Amino acid sequence: MDCKELCRVIRGKKAALFDMDGTLIDSIGVWNETDRRLHVELTGAEPDMTALQAFRDDALRRFRGEENPYLRYGAALKARYHTALSAREIYERRYAIAQDLLERVDYKPGADRLLWALKSAGLRLFLVTTTRRRTIETYRTKNENIMKKAPLDALFEHVYTCEDAKHIKPDPEIYFTLFRDTGLGPEDCVVFEDSLTGVRAAKDAGLFTVAVYDKYSDADREKIISLADGYIGGFPALIEALTEKEEKKA
Repeated sequence: MDCKELCRVIRGKKAALFDMDGTLIDSIGVWNETDRRLHVELTGAEPDMTALQAFRDDALRRFRGEENPYLRYGAALKARYHTALSAREIYERRYAIAQDLLERVDYKPGADRLLWALKSAGLRLFLVTTTRRRTIETYRTKNENIMKKAPLDALFEHVYTCEDAKHIKPDPEIYFTLFRDTGLGPEDCVVFEDSLTGVRAAKDAGLFTVAVYDKYSDADREKIISLADGYIGGFPALIEALTEKEEKKA
């Protein structure tokens, strides 16, 4: 499905739902760098980054049904590194390391323009992420790139985070929470996701799913493309297709 066909589908929807990390913003690298720095602090050595990301992704999949998957991830890191620090201390240290990085991440090229274009077209916008609310607050109130280009409060009707569901993606629960809260159904929405985990959650919720390329999901690209209803390498081409019809009308 090319961008023009995707645009026809999008224009027929009432709402656009967006994942945050890796979809709208270049932030997956933040968590890789955070875990790299934490690894160095705890071991004194540089990690294998591929193995490090794989360990995190696997742990968060296994712990998605826990009350706090990220605290359980802290416990997994404690066992991995045989450190005297508690799981809670590792959890807090990890977010302290990430804070400065999170304040400097930026939108992917064209992401902010797409959000404004969809808002102008009358679609309701929702952020649906497994990111913690604490991190979203950093994006909302401390990240100048996000605040200047496309402030979350100005664009999104509501932000759903991991605290809004008992089970995180790939479980689709967070999307069902949104349907219950808003009265929208899956047929009313289009969703943008970047990872295999996110695409699986969206498809299991019955949503029309557009996968967005992210380099950190390269290993799963074929699976992502096979599951998603549409796939885009970036936002600029989609924006061009969305605005082309408007320009012709004018």
